[in-house]
Amino acid sequence: MTSGRADPSGTWESIPRMVLSAADRFGDAEAVVDGPLRLSFAELAERVRQAAGAFRELGVSKGDRVAIWAPNSAEWLVAGFGLLAAGGVLVPVNTRFKADEAHDIVVRGRAKALLVQQGFLDLEFTGPPGVPVIDLTSDFLASGSPYECEVSGSDLSDIIFTSGTTGRPKGVLMSHAQNLRLFAEWCDLADLREGDRYLIVNPFFHMFGWKAGCIASLIRGATILPVPVFDVDQVLDLVERERVTMLPGPPTLYHSLLEAEAKGGRDLSSLRAAVTGSADIPVELIRRIRSELPFRTIMTGYGLTEAGTVTASRSGDSFEEIATTVGLPCDGLEVRVADDGEVLVRGYSVMLGYLDDPAATAEAIDPHGWLHTGDLGTLDDRGRLRIVGRKKDMFVVGGFNAYPAEIEGFLLRHPAVAQAAVVGVPDTRLGQVGKAFVVPHGPVSADELIAWSRERMAGYKVPRSVEFREELPIGATGKVLKDQLR
Repeated sequence: MTSGRADPSGTWESIPRMVLSAADRFGDAEAVVDGPLRLSFAELAERVRQAAGAFRELGVSKGDRVAIWAPNSAEWLVAGFGLLAAGGVLVPVNTRFKADEAHDIVVRGRAKALLVQQGFLDLEFTGPPGVPVIDLTSDFLASGSPYECEVSGSDLSDIIFTSGTTGRPKGVLMSHAQNLRLFAEWCDLADLREGDRYLIVNPFFHMFGWKAGCIASLIRGATILPVPVFDVDQVLDLVERERVTMLPGPPTLYHSLLEAEAKGGRDLSSLRAAVTGSADIPVELIRRIRSELPFRTIMTGYGLTEAGTVTASRSGDSFEEIATTVGLPCDGLEVRVADDGEVLVRGYSVMLGYLDDPAATAEAIDPHGWLHTGDLGTLDDRGRLRIVGRKKDMFVVGGFNAYPAEIEGFLLRHPAVAQAAVVGVPDTRLGQVGKAFVVPHGPVSADELIAWSRERMAGYKVPRSVEFREELPIGATGKVLKDQLR
């Protein structure tokens, strides 16, 4: 699908070239609005060049990695693009991670530095031994002489960590060319236009926020409005004040907008394009978004860190098609469903591999190039994909992927826990939350274990309930039979 204009993804060799060219393409138009800070595309390009110089003077050479552990902001944007312009590789870190979780990513990513925003949520962010910690709000980003490293499309762009069946986060390797091609198409599919004002609620540490947010906006010439912490009233204020046109987010975001519209007193008339995604969206919600809110286009899709956006709905799709399927494959990608129901993906956007893990890479990508997603799905007679479940035990808490094996690993560190199994259970607000089944070998209460977990895990990973058992159901191979627990 195209918008009638030439596909721009082949115009640039790398993401930095695309970003810096925005100064010529869009000039004095607003590129970023973050509180009182307003940057034009020309000013953003200059700040990116300065940041690239700062990274160079820090000792970052081509191919070196730098981690960013901070909320959405203009500084994050400048740092991320500045790092790429210096030839570096971006390693984003989830802001919800506790210190041990974040340090593991920084160390295994071999980051030469860690950028943070001290004081965010009243927290003081630390780094692992030997890794310098730099505050994004310091003068670091503006301290360098303008610089740009020569970067090719095949060079590594980012390492975004995700979790697998072992529960240990794995680093997904992606190149500049992969990102540019896929998210140039995403702009068309999502109806992102030059001059749009794009409120980015999705976190920059996630593929959706960084790639379908920041990179897409610079490709198309949209104004970026970063939101560090989701707050409904703040979002509504920004929509009114800044005349936001593009507002992607989870289904819960649109529920909030519908409630605000019903109450009245808010001007949401500028909103034009919505993008959401979930395995199960009520058809009625899509109908209400179109009939009760100003949105003229709604896109749903399916993606994963290992391949980016894989499928998307198309203009003209019915409410039911948008709500109950995740659309058709993107250009250059193939999707099929294996005999066991697993969704397989093949094409240019499939990851280069997992960082330092050839065994996991070989397990994920078969000899024929098919990526085994771990999701279960079906294809209708028109080729639309429907996601029906997860082959693995992952569950989604308010839009965040939670992996039982990782949570179980944390629980087993508690001195009173002998065995632990975690499953996702339905929750009216968050969709799903974790429930832990624990075999204790010492005195501990459910409240104590939950409180202990909150000190060591990101909030979405923490089990909301604990059930104590004398034993867990075990199958012939020694694995816990989680279907019995569910």
